[in-house]
Amino acid sequence: MQLNITFRQFGASDSLKEYAREKVERVNRLLDRAGDAHVVLSLERHLHHADITIHSGAWVLRGRDKSDDMYASIDLAMDKIERQLRRYRDKLKSHHGRERVHHRQELVNQLKVRHSVFEMPEAPESAESAPAATPAAASAPAAPPAASATKVVRATHLTVKALRVDEAVMQMDLMDNDFYVFQNVEAGNAMCIIYRRKDGQYGIIEPHAPGA
Repeated sequence: MQLNITFRQFGASDSLKEYAREKVERVNRLLDRAGDAHVVLSLERHLHHADITIHSGAWVLRGRDKSDDMYASIDLAMDKIERQLRRYRDKLKSHHGRERVHHRQELVNQLKVRHSVFEMPEAPESAESAPAATPAAASAPAAPPAASATKVVRATHLTVKALRVDEAVMQMDLMDNDFYVFQNVEAGNAMCIIYRRKDGQYGIIEPHAPGA
């Protein structure tokens, strides 16, 4: 397995590199073949974040967690990956499923979507809380409101794969996400979004032509 480790907001540590490597390579016993892996270790607001991504064929596994200790964060992130691996082990090792996914590999790399997390600007002060205007100010033309742009905190480009609905649910779980964008092969490769509901069930958003 090819492993890449990135440190952000704090210095690199050989002991952390070795610890992360040992933890990540444990998945080899649960997978027929594990490809490359990327571990991002970062310090944000005094919390230690571990973000681990592992590629296995056309599937992407991801575990993210944070704690007061980086070693513990690595453990927590890998626990999530191993838990999902055990849940989907048979499907991941299925020869038929692997052939089907690889057959669509050309479609896999054709389309990408951008997932941006942004911060909304603060709401303007309401008229009730604003001080009363003087007669002179009331007669003056109102100044145009200042433009307030949203701030993009994080942006990720996601590859849109051609999958069945059950495969999309599996990929969403393996990535530890609450939603997943995919091409639904059961609906003519239409772009769809599968998402996790608050009640633990799954929902799907499907496009429909007007009048359909």
